[in-house]
Amino acid sequence: MHVVLAGGGTAGHIEPALNLADCLRRHDPDCGITALGTEAGLETKLVPERGYDLLLITATPMPRRPTLDLARLPALVRRSVTEVREILETTGADVVVGFGGYVALPAYLGARGHVPIVIHEANARPGLANRVGARFTPYLGCAVPDAMSHARHIGMPLRQTIAHLDRGALQAEARAHFGLDPDRPTLLVTGGSQGARRINDAVIAAAPGLTAQGIQILHAAGLRNDDQRPTGTLGPALYIGLPYIDRMDLALAAADVALSRAGAMTCAEFAAVGLPALYVPLPIGNGEQRLNALPVVNAGGGLLVDDASLDGERVLAVLGPLLLDVDQRRAMESAAASHGQRDADERLRALVLEAVAGGRPTVDDHGPSSIGDDADGGSR
Repeated sequence: MHVVLAGGGTAGHIEPALNLADCLRRHDPDCGITALGTEAGLETKLVPERGYDLLLITATPMPRRPTLDLARLPALVRRSVTEVREILETTGADVVVGFGGYVALPAYLGARGHVPIVIHEANARPGLANRVGARFTPYLGCAVPDAMSHARHIGMPLRQTIAHLDRGALQAEARAHFGLDPDRPTLLVTGGSQGARRINDAVIAAAPGLTAQGIQILHAAGLRNDDQRPTGTLGPALYIGLPYIDRMDLALAAADVALSRAGAMTCAEFAAVGLPALYVPLPIGNGEQRLNALPVVNAGGGLLVDDASLDGERVLAVLGPLLLDVDQRRAMESAAASHGQRDADERLRALVLEAVAGGRPTVDDHGPSSIGDDADGGSR
């Protein structure tokens, strides 16, 4: 079997694609895997690092308002769809698995009528590529319940180091890894790889009050906000400030509670390992981060605060008592874990195998796209 993955652009699209690739290779080391990408996407770094083949196609970003770029779009789409079909032919692809983003739309248009399409939607609100692609296939999976009509709720494919993490068993080793005290309540703060300035400001303001209560802090400020973190201790408990955490499995094991944005992967990882969190959704886009967090929050495994309302006083008032209340933490851990899913990669693999077993589709199987595509890959 040869699988073509389409999930380039951002880590939120790439990471679940690579986690599926790992699962496919665990079951079948000879499974062929090719990832699609563009020159400007993070996939040019992340895919080779994980040991998978990457082939580049022409980027076709959708303009958000009428510009000259919109007039160029049909030609770009035709070019990228032709490139996709050449890759499908060259690799002998049996299926295309898409995760959204700029790479996914031409992949769906190129695969339509040629090979089966499987779509995984990570967010509570699907983007344009997955909304269009969903018209071409019945093989739809989602990480958040009811994110797409007729999609199966399979969860978010996770790395094995996270999916099989036993936080309790690894806690002492994890805290030693970061130089933390083995016995103090621990807050993990992260705003993603680039960081979140609002979260950084709030936790730095709250840090003296938290550490005065014996709460230690592990803070990943972000690569672009590395200047926005203090160094050393801020009180009787430790404050460990880092630009980036590359062993997130150990960070999750070290923590009792997290303060974080609400990206789809973040919410899925915290829930899977039973880590309570105060989620601060990014206040841009179509509100998908808030919707990503709501299921685990409603289950009792997390708390939610608006970005505009987050400051040092709010962090201290909410997280101080929670970190010192072991019984409340344990209840939230159980609620989060009951909502989390650790086997989404296996579920998505099963959907891929089902699509392959279903055979090659015809171009008219699932109706026309709202933007359409001709037999030669052009837009109409």
